[in-house]
Amino acid sequence: MFKNITIGQYYPGDSIIHRLDPRIKIIIITLFIISIFFIQDFIGYLPILIFIIGVIQISGVPGKKVLRGLRPLFLIIMVTMIFNILLTPGAVIFRLWFINITREGIRQALFMGLRLIFLVTGTSLLTLTTSPISLTDGIESLLSPLKRFGMPSHELAMMMSIALRFIPTLMEETDKIMKAQMARGADFESGNVLKRAKNMVPLLVPLFVNAFRRADELATAMEARCYRGGEGRTRLKPLKLEQKDFVALFVCIVFFAGTIFISRL
Repeated sequence: MFKNITIGQYYPGDSIIHRLDPRIKIIIITLFIISIFFIQDFIGYLPILIFIIGVIQISGVPGKKVLRGLRPLFLIIMVTMIFNILLTPGAVIFRLWFINITREGIRQALFMGLRLIFLVTGTSLLTLTTSPISLTDGIESLLSPLKRFGMPSHELAMMMSIALRFIPTLMEETDKIMKAQMARGADFESGNVLKRAKNMVPLLVPLFVNAFRRADELATAMEARCYRGGEGRTRLKPLKLEQKDFVALFVCIVFFAGTIFISRL
């Protein structure tokens, strides 16, 4: 299950999506998320679906790899949908004791399920098509105007990048620990949901130990390379906006604005 997590992973490529400035991609994904929360009807999700399919095709990232990232979140999506079905008032179509299932609840559950799927897919495409170094530089550049207010933009960008990069690493570590304990007789697959959750508790201690060990090794490696923060730091590939970046940003702004407008009709 853990190897299916795609957020934080990078898929190398030379497509126009990969070559876009990371700042532009971060702005585009921000507009993407905002537009999803402004959409209030299923018809508005059709352009979003077309946008995601188009990005996958242009970037060359395998569609199966993107969809595989939804598997670990299947339980969260299902729980969200169930809560919306049970707690949304409206016209009752089925009643069992105190449980009322409404037409509006089913609609809201499907709507929220699609919203979560699109959010995860969009953020996965950002990390799949942007290297961790480029992502760090892009976040730092976007946060740099806040330096005048005392915000450590470089440090924040570095922490966010490391956190994203360590997601697949920690998931892989968890998978190894699970397999090691299963070889010693541990059972993580039988029983109900509560029993499975209880059986996962012994994973936490070795996982936290390994996480702190990796963090200490990373800190030592950064000190050995004379890392002293962002002051005076140079870059091998300085960020530079090109014509394709402005064109991509303009097209996306028009596209998302049109999507919100269509959903509001």
